[in-house]
Amino acid sequence: MIGIIDYDAGNIRSVENSLKRLDTEYVVTSDTGLLASCDHLILPGVGEAGWAMEKLDCCGLSDFIRRTDKPLLGICLGMQLLCSWSEEGNTGCLGIFSCKVRHFNSILSPGHGLKIPHVGWNSITSLESDLFDGLEDGAYVYFVHSYCACLDENTVSVTEYGIPFSSSLRKDNFMGCQFHPEKSGDAGEKIIENFLKIQ
Repeated sequence: MIGIIDYDAGNIRSVENSLKRLDTEYVVTSDTGLLASCDHLILPGVGEAGWAMEKLDCCGLSDFIRRTDKPLLGICLGMQLLCSWSEEGNTGCLGIFSCKVRHFNSILSPGHGLKIPHVGWNSITSLESDLFDGLEDGAYVYFVHSYCACLDENTVSVTEYGIPFSSSLRKDNFMGCQFHPEKSGDAGEKIIENFLKIQ
């Protein structure tokens, strides 16, 4: 059973549809007891980091996530919340990954001319995780974000948008994708399928 962590952060329907396509049983819940009985966990999310952390804290989900030993995949904002800090609202996050999350406009050169948010298909390179088994380096996936995680020791894929940033992170049982695998066609479906095989 897959547990989709529900903290009113949206993006759940597309994740559900992806799991249905893989014929995988799942539950959407904020009940930590039920989540603890699941084999794998997914932390989705779109929205603002400060608000999202408040929701996780008030539901008792922050401590649960930090303590879990189940394979956990954070998607988009869900990945950013696994980092140490976000510039969005000067928010302290869950601290699973040591890297910080910055707004593109804070780290790109002045006059960069790029559209922010970064929306659309882009490639992932330097693949260093079993999340990417069966994918070629440079596979294309779908992004929608204005904030990005800086490169650090937990980076397992890199994407360039004016600068290189962490498009995926991994530490122990915790994984994160800045892109939306559930909206990334065959490549994204393969990533979710690989995640479900991780023990």
